Amino acid sequence: MPKPTSNLGNTLKDLGRLDEAEASYTQAIALKPDYAEAHSNLGNTLQELGRLEEAEASYRQAIALKPDFAEAHSNLGNTLQELGRLEEAEASYRQAIALKPDYAEAHSNLGITLQELGRLDEAEASYRQAIALKPDYAEAHSNLGITLKELGRLEEAEASYAQAIALKPDYAEAHYNLGIRLKNWADWKRLKPATHKR
Repeated sequence: MPKPTSNLGNTLKDLGRLDEAEASYTQAIALKPDYAEAHSNLGNTLQELGRLEEAEASYRQAIALKPDFAEAHSNLGNTLQELGRLEEAEASYRQAIALKPDYAEAHSNLGITLQELGRLDEAEASYRQAIALKPDYAEAHSNLGITLKELGRLEEAEASYAQAIALKPDYAEAHYNLGIRLKNWADWKRLKPATHKR
């Protein structure tokens, strides 16, 4: 009965009981070694446990079993990004998007990778695509704000942070980023030389 075992793993993972979730997924795989979803879910758990190389192996096994598994490609991208293998992460996200063009999370995560690679215009385009697909995606709005700030478009960045907070009022990172933006603006106004009319 691998599916109920894997479902139990999902519940345990949601409860934060990661070691038990890992055991459930491992049992599901033992019962049905070609169960791609269980391999991918095991990868998610291993990633949360910080065991990134093992997570990578689980995602790659899921993809070997089910090459059109967009979520596994995207999750592999997340792990590769954490491992600092940004070009490989980009390739994984692009594969996920090729398989599932409306996959907002993959577009947003691709944006993060492109931003880390210094390709800010491409990162902006990825975030905007994620938002077009999922307008209430607070994380994509906040990440877009970071990219706009790096591009020097500060008022647009502020608007993106504010939109993220409107969508998710308890979003600490967006509050922090907006606070930094407003503090810098206040400092600039305070230090700006006065102009005098004649």
